[in-house]
Parts: sequence; structure tokens; C-alpha cells
Amino acid sequence: MHIGLVIYGSLDTISGGYLYDRKLVEYLRSQGDVVEVISMPWRNYTAHLMDNVRFKLPKKLDILIEDELNHPSLILPNCRRHSYPVVSLVHHLRSSELRPARQNGLYRFVERKYLQSVDGFIFNSRTTKKATLNLLDHGKPSVLAYPPVDQFGAPSSQHDIRERALREDFRILFLGNIVYRKGLHTLLEAVKGLDEKVHVDVVGSLASEPAYANLIHEIVEKNQLSAFVSLHGSLDRETLIDKLKQAHVLVVPSSYEGFGIVYLEGMCFGLPAIGTTAGAAGEIIEPGKTGYLIAPEDAKTLSGHLQSLAKDRGLLTRLSLNARERYLRQPSWTGSARNVREFLDSLL
Repeated sequence: MHIGLVIYGSLDTISGGYLYDRKLVEYLRSQGDVVEVISMPWRNYTAHLMDNVRFKLPKKLDILIEDELNHPSLILPNCRRHSYPVVSLVHHLRSSELRPARQNGLYRFVERKYLQSVDGFIFNSRTTKKATLNLLDHGKPSVLAYPPVDQFGAPSSQHDIRERALREDFRILFLGNIVYRKGLHTLLEAVKGLDEKVHVDVVGSLASEPAYANLIHEIVEKNQLSAFVSLHGSLDRETLIDKLKQAHVLVVPSSYEGFGIVYLEGMCFGLPAIGTTAGAAGEIIEPGKTGYLIAPEDAKTLSGHLQSLAKDRGLLTRLSLNARERYLRQPSWTGSARNVREFLDSLL
């Protein structure tokens, strides 16, 4: 097949969504398909809407995949007739994120128009599928294909997990780009009053939302958290693996996750995960067994869970071993990618 993929920016961007796109391209090419990546420039939402006037879909493809992130740019190009099917790869809807109702109303209107303009969908979670179908008047062909979570290889051993749980310092890992949606401010609020000796490692790009990154620096300085909170920025693979091996718990209290690859990445290393009730984290985290779910921005409840895990190392060990087992039950990326390719072929 000759396949096109429309994205914003670079396929090498560090995020769960771009990892999915990148691994899908790798798989399709390994099966002999020709995949042409069509990159559109990153700008603001209004400028992206203006792309509808200028942008034209490529010619001479068998099928086109569009990252749903590009939805504001592609409504009119999709409506101009083309000779091949257009499939939207939906990581999560912008209108599902936590923001003022009026603003989300605009995003919901634009996304509905976009979703109506395509011929089918690739979904990364049941939550994303449900949210998307709720915006449509009728269903369209689709496939559910869970993201790749096996990029770190074999999981940590049960012996290593038990040994780590006994280490005195309680280490908390936040892994994700430093943007408001990921909820780092909630974690910092939660750790301010902890009785136990803790250390927080924050790993993720500080360049995605500079104003929010500045706010995080201000929170750390104002509350004198720098003694036990380390802002590392982005890390190379081996250094990141070291942080995952050292940590006791992964905390990413996002206001919304379309899936939450990061939680399973942590579980590969036996890390219980703490996410929120908004979005698809509940498809991964079983409260009280593999981690906990809190309401978005509920720092008080988060603090209580962290306090319990830091004090009760038996509880920490049980949740850590359960997290490892949850990781092992996740469907393989090879199977997911194969399902996507078969779905694309069925549309031709």
C-alpha cells in the first residue's frame, strides 16, 4: 500500500501520541508498505484553521491517515473529493480536555465537523472511541489498537521490585512534558506537607509551554521544594531507565489522558501509577491494586495516597508487583499494528 500520514511538526517529537505514530510508520514500512509523512507546521489554533484555505491533500495515495491532532487544518481539504479513503488516528479529542465550557464548545464544534469529514477511525482506547462516537450522528468503520508500551524491553524482576520497596528514601517520578494538562502543579501541592522523606524526579520537556514551566519554577522556589524536587528536563533513554528503576511510584495527575502510555511504561518497572478519573487512565489503573485514581487537581487525596505508600512498604510492594502483572497483560504492539494494517487494507 502507498500510505500517507499527516502530522504537525516532527515525527520524532517526544510524546505518547508521536511514539504511536512513529511506531506505526515503522511497522507499516516493515511490511513493505510505502509511507509518506506529510508534516504541517506547528502554529496556533486560529492559524491552523486558516490551513483549510491553503492546504491540499496529496495525490496518488492508496489511503491517507491523519493524526486527529491536525483536525483544525483538514476539514475543507477532506471535503474536497479525493480518490482514496481518509482515516483519522484519534489519540484523544481536544474538546475532552479540562477547560472553560465556552472554549470547549468551539473545539467540539470544529472537531465534529472534522470527524464527519473522514471515512474511518483508528482508536487508541475505549475511552477515546466512546468520546468520538458521541460527537457523531452515526458510526463509521473503526479499529481499536492499543499503543506500544514495550519499548523498554523486559520488565523489572520481582526480586528487584521487592528490594527497591525497602529503600528508605521514597522516590516519586513524574514523567511527561511540562504542560498544564499533565498536572505537575497538583503533585507539587501534594508533596508539600508529606511527613515522610521523599524525593520527586520530574522528567519532561520544559519547552512545550514556557509560561507553565515558569510557573512550576516559581512554585518550587516559593515553597522551598528544591531540596527534594529535581526538574531534569528531557533525558536520554538510558538515564530515563535509571530514573524508572530508582522510583517507587509514578504520578502523572493529568486533567485528561486519551490512553496514558506513561502509566504502563512505569508498570514495566513495577511502579504503581497514580492518575485521574478524567480520560482513559481507568482502563489501566485499578484503584487500590495497581495504583490510584484521583479527581483532577485533588492534591489532598493524592497526598494521602503518597503518604500511605511511603509509610507502608508492604502495601507498596503489593501494588508494585500487581503493576508489573498488569503490564504483562497488555496486548502486544505487534498485534495492534497488525490489526491497523488489516483495517486499512479492508477500506481499499
